[in-house]
Amino acid sequence: MTVEEVGDDYTKDGTVDLRGNPVRRSIRGRWKACSFVVVYEVFERMAYYGISSNLVIYMTTKLHQGTVKSSNNVTNWVGTSWLTPILGAYVADAHLGRYITFVISCAIYFSGMLVLTLSVSIPGIKPPECSTANADDCKKASVLQLAVFFGALYTLAIGTGGTKPNISTIGADQFDVFDPKEKTQKLSFFNWWMFSIFFGTLFANTVLVYVQDNVGWALGYGLPTIGLAISISIFLMGTPFYRHKLPTGSPFTKMARVIVASLRKAKAPMARELTHFHELPSLEYERKGAFPIQPTPSLRFLNRASLKSGTTHKWNLCTITEVEETKQMLRMLPVLFITFVPSMMIAQINTLFVKQGTTLDRKVTGNFSIPPASLGGFVTLSMLISIVIYDRVFVKLTRKFTGNPRGVTLLQRMGIGLVFHIVIMIVASVTERYRLNIAAEHGLTHQNKVVLPLTIFALLPQFVLMGMADSFLEVAKLEFFYDQAPESMKSLGTSYSTTSLAVGNFMSSFLLSTVSEITKKRGRGWILNNLNESRLDYYYLFFAVLNLVNFVLFLVVVRFYVYRAEVTDSVDVKEVEMKVNDAKENE
Repeated sequence: MTVEEVGDDYTKDGTVDLRGNPVRRSIRGRWKACSFVVVYEVFERMAYYGISSNLVIYMTTKLHQGTVKSSNNVTNWVGTSWLTPILGAYVADAHLGRYITFVISCAIYFSGMLVLTLSVSIPGIKPPECSTANADDCKKASVLQLAVFFGALYTLAIGTGGTKPNISTIGADQFDVFDPKEKTQKLSFFNWWMFSIFFGTLFANTVLVYVQDNVGWALGYGLPTIGLAISISIFLMGTPFYRHKLPTGSPFTKMARVIVASLRKAKAPMARELTHFHELPSLEYERKGAFPIQPTPSLRFLNRASLKSGTTHKWNLCTITEVEETKQMLRMLPVLFITFVPSMMIAQINTLFVKQGTTLDRKVTGNFSIPPASLGGFVTLSMLISIVIYDRVFVKLTRKFTGNPRGVTLLQRMGIGLVFHIVIMIVASVTERYRLNIAAEHGLTHQNKVVLPLTIFALLPQFVLMGMADSFLEVAKLEFFYDQAPESMKSLGTSYSTTSLAVGNFMSSFLLSTVSEITKKRGRGWILNNLNESRLDYYYLFFAVLNLVNFVLFLVVVRFYVYRAEVTDSVDVKEVEMKVNDAKENE
C-alpha cells in the first residue's frame, strides 16, 4: 500500500484497538470481526433461553408453585434480566468501555449458570422429589434451597446486564458509518443479529426443553452452562479483530447537566443567533473521532443550557452538541413507552401460553410427546423465516416505492408489529374459548392435571403470529434505539430496548396478580391454578383491547417524532463550509 492508501485505510469513526491506537479497516472490524460476535450470540441465547423457556414448568413441578406465583416469579426474573442492562450500559459508556465491561459480566454470568446447574443437581440443594397427584401435599423446598436457586438466577441476571447492551453495540461498532460500503453492510446487521439470536433460541426451545422434561434438569441445565462457556471462548478468540470505542463519560451525568443548566437559566432571555450559544471547535471533536451536532428546533427549552449566560461552570454551561444529544434521548422516550404493552405480550410466551399447553394432548407419534415449552420454537422458526423474507423480498419491493434503503421507516416497521399483536391476542382469546368448551363438553372443567382431548397444536397460530410480529417490532425496536441514539450514547440507546422488555415483564406480573385478585373477589377468577376453571379468554381479550389503545397512542407519537440527523450529515455540513472557505480564499 502507498502512504495515501494506508491513510485512507484507517477508520474515521474514532474506533481504536485495546491499546487506544487507531485501527485499519482492512485488518479489524467488518464481518470478519462480526462473525465471532454473531456465533457468540447463537450459543449465549441457547444458554439463556435454555433456562427461561421452561422455567415456569420447573417452578410448577419441582418448586410446586401455583399458576400466578410461578408466572410472576418468571416474569420478575426476566424483567430484572432486561433491566440490569441500564447499569451495564452506564459502566461501559462512562468507565470501562464496552469490551472490558462485557468480559467481566461474562464471568458473573457464567458463575450464576454454574451455581444454578448445581442447585438442580446436588441432592442436598435441589428440592425434594414428590410423586403425589396434589402438589399441595408435597414437601416444600427449604429456605436454603430457594436461596441458592433464586440467588443463582439473579446472579445470572446481573451478568446479563453487562452483556446484553454491549454485545450488539460491539457488533455494530465493527462498521464505520463514514465508509459507504460499511454503512450499507451495517443496515442489514441487525436483521442477521436477530437471526442469530433466534437460531440459538430455537435449539433451546426444542432440544434443551425436551432434555429437561424427559431426561432430567441436571443435564437440561448443564448443557446451557457448557454452551455459555463455548460462547465466551468464541468471543475471546475474536479479540485481535475487534474495533473499540473509548468511553465518553456518563450519559446520565451529561443529560443531567443539560437539564440542570437549562433550569438555572429558565428566566434568561433566549437568543436567536448561533454565536450566543456555546460550542467547541470542530478540531476538538475530530481528535475524538466525533463531529458536532447541528441545533434543532425541538425541545427549545433545553437550548438554554448552551446559552452563554452566567458562569462557565459545567453545570451551568453545556455545548450545543450535548444539548442535542440529550434532546435525542428524551425524544425517544415516548416511543419507548409505546413498546411496553407489546413487551407484556411477549411475556406470555413462557408463562401462560406454556401453562395452556400442559392441559392439552402433547402426543405426536408413538411414545413421543412434545414439551409444552417447545411451542416457543415455532415463534423462533416463524421469526427466522419472516426475517429472511423481509430482508430479501419485502425490503426490495417497498424500496422501489419509498426510496428508503430500509424499505419502510423503522417506526412504520414497528407499527406493523403492533397490529400483529392485536391480532395475536384476539386469536389467543378465541383459541382459549374453544379449549374451555372442549373441557366443558367432556366434563373436565373441575378436574386439574387432566389432558383434554385437544391437540397442543391448536395453540400453534398464536405462537407463529408472535414470531411474525417479532420480525417487525423487535428487530425494528433494537435498530431504532441504536440508530437514533447519539454516537456517544449507543449503549444507553440499546438499553432502551432491553428496558422495554423489563418493564413489560414487570407490568405483566402486576396485571396478572391484580386481575387474578379482582376477578376472584367478583366471582369466577380469570387466572386460577386449574386453567379449566379459569377465564383466560377474557384475559386475552383484555390484552387485545389494551393493544388497540396502545396502537392509537403510537400513531400520535409517530405523528410528532422527528428522526435524528445522521452523524454523516455533520460531515457534509463541514465539507460545505470548507468548500466555501476555499472559494473565498481563491477569490
